[in-house]
Amino acid sequence: MSNKKRQGRPTTRTNEVEDAICAGLQRGIPLRQLCRDLEVSKSAVYEWEQADPEFAGRIARARVIGHDELAEQCLEIADTPVEGVERIIKPDGAIEERKGDMLGHRKLQIETRMKLLSKWDPRRYGEKVAIGGADDLPPVKTETSLTAEEAYKRMINGG
Repeated sequence: MSNKKRQGRPTTRTNEVEDAICAGLQRGIPLRQLCRDLEVSKSAVYEWEQADPEFAGRIARARVIGHDELAEQCLEIADTPVEGVERIIKPDGAIEERKGDMLGHRKLQIETRMKLLSKWDPRRYGEKVAIGGADDLPPVKTETSLTAEEAYKRMINGG
């Protein structure tokens, strides 16, 4: 038997750790950060999920709630100006400071959250894309080949 210590984070599974993971996911905190804070291996959490359908269900429900939390954060970020200081170094070495709303940073925060949501939960937060023949669209019409004269008439008459 080897006396070597195991590398990596501990993988102690307790009800408290499971509850903390689910609570954090519901608040929109990424699993990577939760695992770091709880000193638990992320791969261990995935193993627990795979081995325990009940825990996997809790994780899935927590993620859905967390996605809604991230969407709500976007509204809060958009509605809350954040004053910051922009420092500009001039050619002569002088530093000019301008105070103002950190609009670019806030836009980045919102855009990042929305892009992640569209990938993580495309049915609820993705772009709506309709493809011809979908249930809510009329069937795609196909026409037989047109003669050159018919095609020309349609082109001239706009349809």
